Amino acid sequence: MHTVELLPDPVLDAGIRALWDRLLAAGLPSLATHRHPTNRPHLTLHTLPTLASLPPLTLPVAAHLGPVRLLGRALVRPVAPTAELLALRPGDSWVPHISLALNVPPPVREAALALLADVPDAHGQFVAARSYDTETRTVTDL
Repeated sequence: MHTVELLPDPVLDAGIRALWDRLLAAGLPSLATHRHPTNRPHLTLHTLPTLASLPPLTLPVAAHLGPVRLLGRALVRPVAPTAELLALRPGDSWVPHISLALNVPPPVREAALALLADVPDAHGQFVAARSYDTETRTVTDL
């Protein structure tokens, strides 16, 4: 499978990485511990068997990140589903977000939310796109 991911501008990227580090420093789950060289803040648009039918992606796209919240077992920064962003992902339901930590155990969820409760909304842009191949674990710029 291939993902289609949007990458935030350098300021938003640094802000997400700072939250990863803050969680890690507090001894909480964090994507900062994911050491694969392709790991970086991103917004997943699609997961597809092939990229052959992928329409062109018009970038940059405005990015509005809301307060940290839980999405299932993940700790995330929700991304406002603007018309511009939704035009890149027509059709099915989707909760746009950038992950901070995956599989957060129930006993530490409240601590993680409390630690990041003071994080203000953030505004910037998604400035690039890439695809991650889940079989080869490689990235291709789009």
